[in-house]
Amino acid sequence: MSFVFKQIPQEEIEIILPLVQKLTNYKYPDELLLGRIREMAGQNYECVGIYDGDKLIGCSGLWFMTRHYAGKSVEADHVYIEEDYRSKGLGKKFFQWIYEYAKNKGCEAVELNTYVNNHPSHKFYYNEGFAIYGYHFFKKL
Repeated sequence: MSFVFKQIPQEEIEIILPLVQKLTNYKYPDELLLGRIREMAGQNYECVGIYDGDKLIGCSGLWFMTRHYAGKSVEADHVYIEEDYRSKGLGKKFFQWIYEYAKNKGCEAVELNTYVNNHPSHKFYYNEGFAIYGYHFFKKL
């Protein structure tokens, strides 16, 4: 299989919706998520994808920022790969591509959040050299 990793053009960003719906712990109405995705596209956000031919089979959002403790960094967000493509080394290749992409944009670090109950992702990120620096707290207003 030959896979392509590339940035998803902002005008095509809505193609990530089915993958993002599979990732979330809760189901949100499509129109709500589409509105949020469109709004994100106007911020310091890019989305990259994994393609098997013309089919999008994985994605990750990338938030670019500068943080006092990390310098210029990228936060990988809503990382998802279709189930049929998992456990084949594709995630590792995807992250290698993301690391190079971020370095080319001047980033010094990569950070991310993962759901506490997503144990397979924890193992993957540990194997990638990530360390837990803190807890991500959330409060709905």
